[in-house]
Amino acid sequence: MTQEQNFSNVTFLTVQEVAELMRVSKMTVYRMVHAGELPAVRFGRSYRVPVNAVESYLRSAVVDGTEARGASGSAHAG
Repeated sequence: MTQEQNFSNVTFLTVQEVAELMRVSKMTVYRMVHAGELPAVRFGRSYRVPVNAVESYLRSAVVDGTEARGASGSAHAG
């Protein structure tokens, strides 16, 4: 993110909303935020996650299945 990013059109989600959307616990979302895997903005003691950050994370986390087949296929080749 750039220093002068425009936040006027950004929609934020709470940690609870992100957890429900991703079907994980709130603690998992907090771990992702603290590990830098999911960008967030801190408001006092609360965190808010931009919707586009969640969408970007989910797009990058998609698994197409070819890696798993390749790994198991090579194990049986030997």
